[in-house]
Amino acid sequence: MEVLYALESIRMPWLDTVMAAITHLGEETVFMVAALFVFWCVSKRHGYYLLAIGFAGTVLNQFLKLLFRIPRPWVLDSDFTIVESARAQATGYSFPSGHTQNAIGTFGGIARFTRRKWVRIAAAVIAVLVPLSRMYLGVHTPLDVGVAAVIAVALVFALYPLMERSDSQHGVMGAVLAVMLALAAGYLLFVSLYRFPADVDAANLASGVENAWKLLGATIGMLVGWWLDVRFIHFDTRAVWYVQLIKLVGGLALLLGIRAALKAPLAAALGAGVGGAVRYGVMVLFAAAVWPMVFAPLCRALEKRVY
Repeated sequence: MEVLYALESIRMPWLDTVMAAITHLGEETVFMVAALFVFWCVSKRHGYYLLAIGFAGTVLNQFLKLLFRIPRPWVLDSDFTIVESARAQATGYSFPSGHTQNAIGTFGGIARFTRRKWVRIAAAVIAVLVPLSRMYLGVHTPLDVGVAAVIAVALVFALYPLMERSDSQHGVMGAVLAVMLALAAGYLLFVSLYRFPADVDAANLASGVENAWKLLGATIGMLVGWWLDVRFIHFDTRAVWYVQLIKLVGGLALLLGIRAALKAPLAAALGAGVGGAVRYGVMVLFAAAVWPMVFAPLCRALEKRVY
């Protein structure tokens, strides 16, 4: 706790605001936007690379949270205080840090494949600042962010050489997705069958079960979408800048619409677990296959209208 107390001693209102803004770069929404931008507009291979880092990392992170069930720093030490504006988002168990893992996995992955020096520098800065912000705000310990960082870095370097071979060797991508599916299924079995102690937080466990179903559905959606693209779609990420913008903004808007529209009816019909799996499966299938199938002719039509 010495590191957290040292950071607590330098808190100032303006720095609280800056760190609170930085910490948002480790959220799921940032990962989703970054991964889909790369997937739709830059490189399918590298988009799958970021998605694989994110999905595998989330499974491991959720598993460790429920396995160790370590409370937040202010629970471990009642004399320690957090930045109050961060409390609402600091739900669930503390170890390991999900924001740290998301930030290092996402921006570390971008730094690994990009050839642009300024992008590498910016990504590296974000990957350092997000873990620091989590400790400054008082929502994670050095152990939380340290283990999360190790997991994220390991995934960044372990998956990169595999994904670089995936264009020429489709079996490699299929194997990666099969392993991800096995991890998601294994995590679902863990949260469903493991006998947790009586003091386990019921809300955290319920959230873990719901997330397990979502991860399973998302992985199935990615596997089906990849197969459809390899066999039938073969979409191209290249387009002029304004078409790329329309492609990205339109795709994200539709994806968010699908997520919101399907939540209530699927939960009512199938329950929160299975309904979440179907919803996330549909979302990922839309992103991986349906929207690319739509924007290919759309891009051609838009470019013809200009020229």
